[in-house]
Amino acid sequence: MNHFTNTLALFITLFFSSNLFAGQATIEKVEAECNHKRLCKFNVTISHADEGWNHFANGWKIFTSEGELIGHRVLAHPHVNEQPFTRSIRNIKIPAAIDTVEIRANDSVHGESERKYVIKLKFTDY
Repeated sequence: MNHFTNTLALFITLFFSSNLFAGQATIEKVEAECNHKRLCKFNVTISHADEGWNHFANGWKIFTSEGELIGHRVLAHPHVNEQPFTRSIRNIKIPAAIDTVEIRANDSVHGESERKYVIKLKFTDY
């Protein structure tokens, strides 16, 4: 291949893979408020280089440490000019004997992030 062909191939590769540059969504912070009935509210802060409708953080999932899905929050639109951003989900029932959960963010290109945020829950006595 000549220099022009190499340059053109590189340009095409970069152009068509531009959605990959934003990377996976990352959970920056989680706050959990749990009551004596084992119902929790989660405030989750996510950062992601949202690029618009083609590539944006589109939710997160809450799992037990054994991998059981116990909650899912869908994000219906991009947050291009709001980074990082915090959204909440309420009334997540935590199974008995579980006091630690894992939260993973999702984005519209990569799906579920490989990174997980682990949080130990505290339940109120009243």
